Amino acid sequence: MYKSTFLCLALFFLTAWNEQGGSKKKFVDVAGIDYSIKPGDNFFRFVNGRWYDTAKIAADQSGVGSYSFMNIPQKLLLQNILDSVSKSKNMLGSVEQKVGDFYASGMDMATINRRGYQPVKPILARIDAISDVPSLMKFVASDLRAGNRSIIGFGISPDNKNSGINIAHASQTGIGLPDRDYYFKTDSPTLRIQQAYKKYISDLFQLTGSDAATANNNADIVYGIEKQIAASHKTNIERRDVKANYHKVAVADINQTQGNIGWSALLSDIGATTDSIDVAQPAYYDSLNGLLKSIPINNWKIYLKADALKTNAEELSEPFVDAAFEFNKVLSGQAVQQSRRQIMTANVDGYLGQALGQLYVKRYFNEDAKKRVLVLVNNLQKAFENRINHLDWMSDSTKHKAIEKLYAIIKKLGYPDKWRSYDKVQISRDKYFENILAIRQDGYSYQLAKLNKPVDKTEWGTTPSTVTAYYNPSVNEVVFPAGILQFPYFDFEADDAINYGGIGMVIGHEMTHAFDDQGAQFDKDGNVKNWWTKEDYQKFKAKTRQLADLYSSFTVLDSVHVKGQLTLGENTADNGGIAIAYDAFKMTEQGKGNVKIDGFTPDQRFFLSIARIWRVKTRDAFLRNYVNTNPHSPAMWRVNGPLMNFEPFYKAFNVLPGDKNYKAENERVRIW
Repeated sequence: MYKSTFLCLALFFLTAWNEQGGSKKKFVDVAGIDYSIKPGDNFFRFVNGRWYDTAKIAADQSGVGSYSFMNIPQKLLLQNILDSVSKSKNMLGSVEQKVGDFYASGMDMATINRRGYQPVKPILARIDAISDVPSLMKFVASDLRAGNRSIIGFGISPDNKNSGINIAHASQTGIGLPDRDYYFKTDSPTLRIQQAYKKYISDLFQLTGSDAATANNNADIVYGIEKQIAASHKTNIERRDVKANYHKVAVADINQTQGNIGWSALLSDIGATTDSIDVAQPAYYDSLNGLLKSIPINNWKIYLKADALKTNAEELSEPFVDAAFEFNKVLSGQAVQQSRRQIMTANVDGYLGQALGQLYVKRYFNEDAKKRVLVLVNNLQKAFENRINHLDWMSDSTKHKAIEKLYAIIKKLGYPDKWRSYDKVQISRDKYFENILAIRQDGYSYQLAKLNKPVDKTEWGTTPSTVTAYYNPSVNEVVFPAGILQFPYFDFEADDAINYGGIGMVIGHEMTHAFDDQGAQFDKDGNVKNWWTKEDYQKFKAKTRQLADLYSSFTVLDSVHVKGQLTLGENTADNGGIAIAYDAFKMTEQGKGNVKIDGFTPDQRFFLSIARIWRVKTRDAFLRNYVNTNPHSPAMWRVNGPLMNFEPFYKAFNVLPGDKNYKAENERVRIW
């Protein structure tokens, strides 16, 4: 998956190319190419090595470069908006008033610090009043309505088998570490994270008045409960199995088998009127039902207090914010805490993203980019159709279904046609914590209103300013926000090689998600429904196994390897995206010719652009956690992995046997 030219980017490329008397940007960092490295040995380093070796990661960041790290300079643009509207007199209830006053309330650290942990005292008092399992579940229900999932992972989204309707879903939750495996691994980095997490919990209890011994004991209790919960969790790889994570059941049935949870009462208490629910990971809820009785109620109260404090720590006074950062520092390697302006900009974008997005689009987005990129999207669709038609492993009947799905994809560019309303949210300039609660509660109500209603296919799952892109299989849509429609992905002045190697690759990547190991199980309408012949699907699965095995051989840090099964969907999309973008590029005038720019052929510039869009450098701690939990391969392997499978790259850079990333033809994995 999946997500204004900045001064900081100007450092990465030269700007003095003169052609026929006109001045144009130079989109390939020619001076930065490291000719001491052969393209066939490590193309990522060939293109980005000099930058990588000299780039400095800011002390308050975990990485630098393109893709998600371009959201760092994006936040500066959002800060400009927020600094402006927060100082203006705005009409009550207007978008400007809501985002401006929310930002101002979070910037008022004097008031926030004066209140200490007073804002969460009512929540802690309600936990103290719990006396048994039914009253515990009453609290959990009220917490859900307030936007906190605690031990029940409840949500509303399309039914996998009837994608036009939104249904209730329940998924595993209840742990504070990034993934269930963090509770069971015993390597040194993981042990450091476990200890830091326990210290974080202890610190939160001490900040609310517990002595050190009690706080440490509480932390042990919380960690012990979470470890029992984690034992019932599916791994992040197991959760990628679409069919194995769908179990639509009658509420009456699970109410009988999971009586301690008490589903009928729980759903009633959270306002969810439904006679069925998709329980994605049943083992979690079977285990939780038992744990509710086997774990003493006083220990559950300690667990829920820790959960409440962790959920709200970053919205409280500075000591709580500092404690949260100290734990995050161990996970991300980030050395210094971000400024309050940075924190609040991210919070406004996270909580009122489509309100802030409206202001961003008005101020910074060029509408012509939408039209230009739509042309690329349509060209890539044609190129993908052609590739499908020429596959040597797929039958005509499956090809027909694949092309039907391809042309049914909904295309969303720039920003939503219909903005999410926050009309029911009251924002006060002097009550930051209450603002957070109001937004969370409104968010829950907004989602709940969708239950048993038709799916709104105009809705967006990201904010317009975010540098990302995604494919949603339940809606069969590709989404490219305004944030990614900029250099190095797209530029009006760039030649086609640059744009097709940039945003073209991203477009092709997202389209290929419709046909990766997960997306291939959804039909053109977004239902999990088989549209393959048995023989074709077996061939497809064999190819995806080859790809997973290839990526599992890639080393990231010391003995840490890419997880081929976890990253399979993204790797399939990367490989397909490059191939489709290249075919579409070859339809352009530049792609058909061989005129060099800066000494590089059109094909070479296309591949240089691909390596440039993944120009990313991260801290080792961040990367270690990323490999364990993120479905994308690290940046270097998003370049080198697909290219070692792609014949035109071999020709463009004369990659030969003996080069480190050379693969014999029979070893190259080709799916789409």
